[in-house]
Amino acid sequence: MASMASLSASYPKYTSNFPTRYTHLLYDLCLVPRNLPLMKNGSFSDLTIVRSSNQTESMIDSTDKLSDIPLLSCLEAIEKLKHNRENNKGNQQYLAMYSSIFGGIVTDEAAMVIPMDDHMVHRGHGVFDTATIANRHLYELDQHVDRIVKSATMAKIILPFDRETLRRILIQTVSVSKCINGSLRYWISAGPGDFQLSPSGCHQPALYAIVIEDKSLFDSKGIKVVTSSIPMKPPQFATMKSVNYLPNALSKMEAEEKGAYAAIWLDDDGFVAEGPSMNVAFITKEKEMLMPKFDKILTGCTAKRVLTLAEGLVREGKLRGIRVDNMSVDEGKSADEMMLIGSGVLVRPVIQWDEQVIGDGKEGPITQTLLNFILEDMKSGPSSVRVPVPC
Repeated sequence: MASMASLSASYPKYTSNFPTRYTHLLYDLCLVPRNLPLMKNGSFSDLTIVRSSNQTESMIDSTDKLSDIPLLSCLEAIEKLKHNRENNKGNQQYLAMYSSIFGGIVTDEAAMVIPMDDHMVHRGHGVFDTATIANRHLYELDQHVDRIVKSATMAKIILPFDRETLRRILIQTVSVSKCINGSLRYWISAGPGDFQLSPSGCHQPALYAIVIEDKSLFDSKGIKVVTSSIPMKPPQFATMKSVNYLPNALSKMEAEEKGAYAAIWLDDDGFVAEGPSMNVAFITKEKEMLMPKFDKILTGCTAKRVLTLAEGLVREGKLRGIRVDNMSVDEGKSADEMMLIGSGVLVRPVIQWDEQVIGDGKEGPITQTLLNFILEDMKSGPSSVRVPVPC
């Protein structure tokens, strides 16, 4: 076939003569296609393996031998890690990492690793959270720390430290990094121990934190979203920020494949839920701000802050009110404005959902105002949302 590429591989001849009259049994068992001749002179013929032309070229060459794989010393492995990091620089630079396994902070990217037998790695038994670093201040750190503590409780993970020690470690990690603008991500896991399903063999829970400097430009242009066909997580898991983000990743990939920025989930009742890593909100034609309930989705720290800041627009008469409630897809698509809200996107205007243009197809004025509110809050907000990082 023209659309197939073939790889030839020689297999040892089958030494015992397999009776040709029984060859049909292999076909019936679906072990080989019926149009493949198996027998030559009473033995298996050499086989040709075929693969689809759309597979990547990363398959192992049939000529490779296991003896070609080097056995590396610890120092050699570290050098290869360094080389790999130096040759794969992206927009994000990792400035510092804390690991409770190390019991300290490292600034060499090659050392920013976690154990393979950590249950967060092979069982997904871990939770995480984040905080924005803006002008050497951690934005909404306490709100995010409260959420990861709640997530850890829901995931039945004992905290490796008390809350204040956890908070101090995070601030000190950012301080060591000397990051001015970026983000802090941190994880609490059941910890390393073994590869069993139960975490009973884990010695102790673990904390990891990493400071990221993102050099990509901030973009506030209007975006397109689509309705996700990937099933969303049930409320028990959607309301905690766990590392089980495969549905989220698949949802994001689905959107990108359709030329969109993100995909919007609907809950089991068909109501608007959330995006893969952000909340969603609308400005109705009646100038009411409407956001889906948090009972089946993650309670977004940035979303809650936007709701608080939006109260100023109600006082100014630019909004008639603010409501957190169930809403249908039709209500959402007929809104004057739509926005995604989260620590990664802040407040991002949506100008099209599936084939439906939102409002006049331009970035909405209230969405832009709310973005400006958040940006100003990050620069000069109250101490309840801005934690200074010592030099």
